[in-house]
Amino acid sequence: MAVDLFDNWFDPIETEVRARAREFIEEMIRGELDTVLARPRYSRSQVAGNEGRTGIAGHRHGSRTRSLTGTFGPIEIAVPRARLNTLEGKTTEWKSQALRAYQRRTLAADALIASTYLAGTNTRRVRRALAALFGGAVGKDTVSRTWRKVKSDWDAWNTRSLAEEPIVRLILDGTVVRVRLDRKATSISLLVVIGVREDGQKVVLAIKSMGGESTEAWRTVLDDLIKRELRRPEFLIVDGAPGLDKAIAAVWDGVPVQRCTVHKHRNLFAHAPERLHDEITADYNDMIYAATREEIEARRKAFIRKWRLKHRAVADSLEEAGDRLFTFTRLPPSQWRSARTTNAVERLHEEFKRRTQTVLPSADTAAMLFWALLASGQINMRKVDGWQTLSAKLIDQPIDLAA
Repeated sequence: MAVDLFDNWFDPIETEVRARAREFIEEMIRGELDTVLARPRYSRSQVAGNEGRTGIAGHRHGSRTRSLTGTFGPIEIAVPRARLNTLEGKTTEWKSQALRAYQRRTLAADALIASTYLAGTNTRRVRRALAALFGGAVGKDTVSRTWRKVKSDWDAWNTRSLAEEPIVRLILDGTVVRVRLDRKATSISLLVVIGVREDGQKVVLAIKSMGGESTEAWRTVLDDLIKRELRRPEFLIVDGAPGLDKAIAAVWDGVPVQRCTVHKHRNLFAHAPERLHDEITADYNDMIYAATREEIEARRKAFIRKWRLKHRAVADSLEEAGDRLFTFTRLPPSQWRSARTTNAVERLHEEFKRRTQTVLPSADTAAMLFWALLASGQINMRKVDGWQTLSAKLIDQPIDLAA
């Protein structure tokens, strides 16, 4: 008898992973219900009268089977059912917060479908490409529905209120992506704004395709944030682009600004022949990464004196940045690492490129795909270094610029 290709390609690892995924999800949902009822299955409440005080008395009544497709593939899970007593003396069906009503796919699965579509693949090719992973559970209608859902969520995210966001710091930078315009691969800038909350957690506030990094483009982004009631930030980290500096001066004049030290390092290279790059790097890093404010001041003066004689354009470029290159020294030293650069945006872009690795179909889909990878949890953001001291006030005295 002829054997079809792949007939003997049984993968015990995949089979076991899917089985464990089913067990984990079912246990997670059972644990959620246990917490609501304040008792595990087949047990009475641990504390007499507990349910009466919380108003969450109720009883289980079997389970129902639900189909769920995730990056682990399609599985069938048993979801427990329960009736909860309300304060009005009625009962209501319990609804899991982990697995929403009518949910058939995980957010990561939706993001995978959407990102494949956003990368420029049509619905038929998306279905074929993901058929093996999802066990044929993804049809043309599924792709279309997922796309509409992602587009709706993207629109809502772009207009959401920021009034309740406890933002104390902003990181603003432009990042370049490749898109197809008039059938040609073209580089465009996405303007990205990352906020830092009072607890140090980073969160993306805006991703905009504005056609460039002009003053008008950045002003549109900042005005939109203000319109959505973003509070006035206490500290700004920028890439040093003239357009952004002018836009900030128009809306947040007086807010301390840190110019990215990595961007300035690259600027210095543009003013010197390649044979001097290693020497510039050694002197620049010795200055920027010095341990104390006083050492930074001393090494800056030494840098200026040396390079005025050796290659004046390098010294002039450093002086052009002024004290904004050293605003981080007004913060507690524990924050210096996270406050010196816009690397948070750079790292975000590296994760984005690693997952796309293609020329995207348009500027709008580039911004949306950037957001979709974040919203689905495929790209995660951690707290900034030194977040424990974010409430500390800045030193009033800027660094001494006398050379």
